[in-house]
Amino acid sequence: MSDERLDAEDLNRLRELGQRFMRAVPHNNALGLELRSVGEGRAEIFLPYDLRLVGNPETGVLHGGAISALIDACCGAAVFQALRKPMAIATLDLRIDYLKPAAPGVGVTARAHCYKVTRHVAFVRGVAFLDHEDDPIATSAGTFMLGTRTTSRTEGAT
Repeated sequence: MSDERLDAEDLNRLRELGQRFMRAVPHNNALGLELRSVGEGRAEIFLPYDLRLVGNPETGVLHGGAISALIDACCGAAVFQALRKPMAIATLDLRIDYLKPAAPGVGVTARAHCYKVTRHVAFVRGVAFLDHEDDPIATSAGTFMLGTRTTSRTEGAT
């Protein structure tokens, strides 16, 4: 999006798009992800602690796959907030660097920023943390394909 500030109507539209995105992806609901905030090319999502998502029962730490899904969802939500018009997206590449394990019994917050949108690809950075963003448990860099759509196998066949 451009650097110009959004009016209240545009911000409400962005929030609604973010909420629809969260409802539309079944594993977002299964994980209990909570969309906390959205803005111009930005999103924040919270993953509540849940015993079903623990990777090692001896430590009680959330599984890395749940944190990966959180980061992917947050990065995707940030991409939606950066688009001029709604369109389908797909994760092309998502690199996640795990810096330390999450703490037992504590939910994880992710924040993402879509900093560049081209005709076909959006670029995003994200971070997952417990209490403070400057003490991350994971960081990420990703690319998302824009304008994807599902086609049937016979479509376009001659």
